[in-house]
Amino acid sequence: MTRDQRSCCTPATDAPVSIVSLLSPTPTTRSHTSREPSTRGQVRLPGGEFAMGDAFGEGYPADGETPVHAVRLKSFHFDETAVTNAQFATFVKATGYVTDAERYGSSAVFHLVVAAPPSDVLGNAAGTPWWINVRGAHWRRPEGARSDITDRQSHPVVHVSWNDAIAYTQWAGKRLPTEAEWEYAARGGLAGRRYAWGDDLTPDGRWRCNIWQGRFPHTNTAEDGYLTTAPVRSYRPNGFGLWNTAGNVWEWCSDWFSPSYYTQSPPTDPHGPETGTARVMRGGSYLCHDSYCNRYRVAARSCNTPESSSGNLGFRCANDASASRRPSPPGLSPVA
Repeated sequence: MTRDQRSCCTPATDAPVSIVSLLSPTPTTRSHTSREPSTRGQVRLPGGEFAMGDAFGEGYPADGETPVHAVRLKSFHFDETAVTNAQFATFVKATGYVTDAERYGSSAVFHLVVAAPPSDVLGNAAGTPWWINVRGAHWRRPEGARSDITDRQSHPVVHVSWNDAIAYTQWAGKRLPTEAEWEYAARGGLAGRRYAWGDDLTPDGRWRCNIWQGRFPHTNTAEDGYLTTAPVRSYRPNGFGLWNTAGNVWEWCSDWFSPSYYTQSPPTDPHGPETGTARVMRGGSYLCHDSYCNRYRVAARSCNTPESSSGNLGFRCANDASASRRPSPPGLSPVA
């Protein structure tokens, strides 16, 4: 596998530069008052050293998963699950926040699940026809105007940009994890393994993550139980007690992305390049399939622009080890 398949994962928002600069200012200009640090719903992970990167040679060269390199991290806190629809709704209710997808007026929806009138279908993403730009698709209406999240309160919120994730973390008294923290946490204490649970995708014939089964992109047999998102506490947690660190939804990290970063990454608490055009995403999603995108491996990485959103893109939060265990903002439960 040598092609760069990044656009298959989450398509970039295709907005004119003038619109991006007008509607997607830097996070500081859209920030909400930062609260006292809260570690509610988080696991405290011990510091330590681990081997970061693809030890199996299975990654796409353009993703920069090599060389495998030793990284040492301080202790930190990490959300047990991705942020849910219910948690994000509480944030929106408290702040009146409007996501990038809502302000742009559309977002990317997988072609098999579009639930919108024909007039809302604005076209296919370039090079990836299974992604449809749908008017009115956003976190409350993930598949378009004829969908809602009433029965998906415990599912991960989607159609959130990196900018949106930053706004949430500032309100919640948390932060996005660094890419190194994300991989360390996702491994769950298993050194050098392909997945968060070992090297076999389906141990004992059981699915351990929410990814695509069947013939992509037209037939999903849903052997793992889900066509799109699964509740955040589906399957089994990893060795650190973290749920769904493979598949389900892509998760934003704080770092800028560079395919060559591993060749120059510092050995202690790396935070990514100082500048860039896209932010790191980790974990893969319900659309990952070995035939085109095997990024549900724990070392896999991808990226997208900070204003981009899609129906398989969410996030979870982290915090410093020094963060005090203070009450969450009103109405914010660890897992809804």
